[in-house]
Amino acid sequence: MDDLQFVQRCVKGDALAWDEFISRYSRLVYNYIHSMLGLHGIYRPAQDSVSDLFQEIFLSLIKDDFRKLRTFKAKNGCSLASWLRQVTINHTIDYLRKARVSVSLEEEDSRGTALKDNLADDAPTALDESIRQDKLAHLEDCISRLEADDRYFLELHLNRGFSLEELKDILKIGRGAVDMRKSRIIERLRDCFQKKGFVMPRRAEC
Repeated sequence: MDDLQFVQRCVKGDALAWDEFISRYSRLVYNYIHSMLGLHGIYRPAQDSVSDLFQEIFLSLIKDDFRKLRTFKAKNGCSLASWLRQVTINHTIDYLRKARVSVSLEEEDSRGTALKDNLADDAPTALDESIRQDKLAHLEDCISRLEADDRYFLELHLNRGFSLEELKDILKIGRGAVDMRKSRIIERLRDCFQKKGFVMPRRAEC
């Protein structure tokens, strides 16, 4: 039985299939939660927070007659495990965003100034900056793993500002080959970046 058939059994109300789903993927989701929190500097999260987040993820799958789980289509070779990984990443990031604004914006400090007034300039929070620095460091590492020709392509296109049409002449290859190389580089960076726990737009649905 493949992943799609397994999911179809779950959404049709097969209790045994759902029990197997929980048994098979609980540890995977739990580990991804800890991995994502660790990447954002939360190395020893409160057990209650992890448990709540874990429960929220599984509840989101079955909410409204398994609406989210029904979106899994096993397209483009996407496995159920990789799909659940992305669901967990997205849900955990949402959790981190909500955690930043859990303090009442109306609460005043000792000077009588409300938190909402202190934040009126929309300055990035410490967590925002930490996430940005993490992303930059990991992206630099992913770029360093590219082949020399691909790094040179990025240097010309991004750092020196040459257009794709100009790169065609510089590299002495056809425009189609230029577009293909750019797509290949983006895909490799996307795969590397996501393996590190960060979300990047996917080229196709699962």
